[in-house]
Amino acid sequence: MGKVRTREIRQTRHYFDTERTDIAYPGVTSICGMIAKPFLAPWSAGMAADLAIDSFPFLQQMAERDRKGARQYIAGASRRYTDIRSDIGTRAHTQFERMALGLPLSDDGYHPDMAPYVKHFAEFLVQVSPQFVRHEDIAWSDTYEYAGSFDAYAYIWFVPGTNTPDPTRKGEKRLIIIDYKTSKNAYPDVALQLSAYAHADVVIDTDGVRHPMPTFDGGAVLWITPDKWEFKPVLIGDDVFAHFLHLRETFRWDREVSKSVLRKPIAGSAAAFVSGSERRAK
Repeated sequence: MGKVRTREIRQTRHYFDTERTDIAYPGVTSICGMIAKPFLAPWSAGMAADLAIDSFPFLQQMAERDRKGARQYIAGASRRYTDIRSDIGTRAHTQFERMALGLPLSDDGYHPDMAPYVKHFAEFLVQVSPQFVRHEDIAWSDTYEYAGSFDAYAYIWFVPGTNTPDPTRKGEKRLIIIDYKTSKNAYPDVALQLSAYAHADVVIDTDGVRHPMPTFDGGAVLWITPDKWEFKPVLIGDDVFAHFLHLRETFRWDREVSKSVLRKPIAGSAAAFVSGSERRAK
């Protein structure tokens, strides 16, 4: 077995083994993306409207020179925002991993954009005192044909019989799979992500070595924004995983099965009648 890499297939990230390149599994986040999000269209339209209102003179001048370019600029408002947020999240995740491993921050960790994220993660390390086991490895399922990169899992100690962390590490020890979120909120689909990782067949490390997927005592999301942070328990049991598997089949329908269910026409509207004299006149 080789190392795991990713590639885009029909604009969706897929994971493949470098020694089994004929097999490519869709990513967990792409599968979770099959959940309908009706709020996105109004939100995107609102972002475009705000841009148009706030930048009207500039956009008017742009439209006079390049109408198509101005239209694309307005329509891309929400995409540019999500790209910026995604970049911040990626940079923050890098610093979280370094801090969890006891490594110094990289140069980017001292950038003003990162300061609140670094501060809040440091507070998490003190208040919860996790003992990290793995970071950014791959959860891989041949059974259900999916894969994904999880943020971390760690041992955390709790006051016995509660969900209150015990930073002294004298309480009840539990193995928790963790997802880091830097978005405006922590949404319920994080449970689907974590459940998928926890129910995968194996963990694949950066060297391509397969390890048994451990049995987790629970999941949690560490939600960090510039203003606050929260560590929330997340349910990841069989009932949640069953919902993820429904999404896996929905993904299969959308990307595979739906492409072949409409067959060639076997009947249709008749051609317009053309009289003999009309045919001869041509």
